[in-house]
Amino acid sequence: MPVITHIEDLRVLAQKRVPRMFYDYADSGSYTESTYRANESDFQKIKLRQRVAVNMENRTLRTQMIGIDTAMPVAIAPTGLTGMQHADGEILGALAAKQFGIPFTLSTMSICSIEDVAAATKSPFWFQLYMMKDRDFIERLIARAQAANVGALMLTLDLQILGQRHKDIKNGLSTPPRPTLANLLNLATKPRWCLGMLGTKRRSFGNIVGHAKGVGDLSSLSSWTAEQFDPALNWRDVEWIKKRWGGKLILKGIMDEEDARLAVDSGADALIVSNHGGRQLDGAPSSIHALPAIARSVVERIEVWMDGGIRSGQDVLKAVALGAKGTLIGRSFLYGLGAMGEAGVTRALEIIAKELEITMAFCGHTDIRTVDRRVLLPGTYPI
Repeated sequence: MPVITHIEDLRVLAQKRVPRMFYDYADSGSYTESTYRANESDFQKIKLRQRVAVNMENRTLRTQMIGIDTAMPVAIAPTGLTGMQHADGEILGALAAKQFGIPFTLSTMSICSIEDVAAATKSPFWFQLYMMKDRDFIERLIARAQAANVGALMLTLDLQILGQRHKDIKNGLSTPPRPTLANLLNLATKPRWCLGMLGTKRRSFGNIVGHAKGVGDLSSLSSWTAEQFDPALNWRDVEWIKKRWGGKLILKGIMDEEDARLAVDSGADALIVSNHGGRQLDGAPSSIHALPAIARSVVERIEVWMDGGIRSGQDVLKAVALGAKGTLIGRSFLYGLGAMGEAGVTRALEIIAKELEITMAFCGHTDIRTVDRRVLLPGTYPI
């Protein structure tokens, strides 16, 4: 087993162990992938102010996200097909997050269902919702989340239509993989993954198959998802969701100051500055570039979080300094899961927490809640 010291080590191991179509699904963006790359590279342009002769004892990363105590300002983002990175992946991710003390978010397009995760974790988690044309299905999905004691609903606003992801088309992405010669040859090189999948019954979209009308198998599922994402989604739908949910609501996919103000007006509890990991509008700015102006425009009116490109604890610190009360990790979590299952997710969280704590101390702070843009070198960050 290689020594794992940073997230890149987990990415390399995941690439070796996860079938190509599922690794590529997680580790790619839309069209030219310029926004996908910028999400990560723009963090590197931001420089930190090192301070010395400061008491670094009694450091703490503990904070709150929408009133929930967290071990650090990080939650696991909703990611589709997580259970194809590793057998029962959503369950393993939720267990690792629970043990570490951070929130876990389950995607509508998960392999393990809401009920699967609730039964395995016995503790509240968050659920991410896509708006579908079938409103009856959405109402039943919300009711299922309520029955599972979900702690917050996260409504994704930036997937009304799908951005083209070239690798998914070329790989013929499907769940489970179709038995083509190319797929079989690739699966033959992933014995660990195959053994895991043989040991689970969860190989399709658990929140949809058997729950949505007319979706009882894979063939009907593919046509249903192509038809169901709702391009007519608007702020009235957000109000409709909020009334039916009745609990804490998080809006994901905000990249514009005007939309941020509309999110405040909707009565949501938090918004997430997010470009869907560079998987939707290619050519949009990176999340970290968009964050400061959005945070400033709605300061003290709503909690502002961000995701996109976070690969280290230093990235988390920079996001907090620029106005994020919380952050979410997607790929960093998936790399750990694909590499080593639950232990890999735990290792990813340990890496990020250690980097965050040490970097915070070098910048002259011992409490994450006191960090602001004064830890950054002027002229190196977006304003």
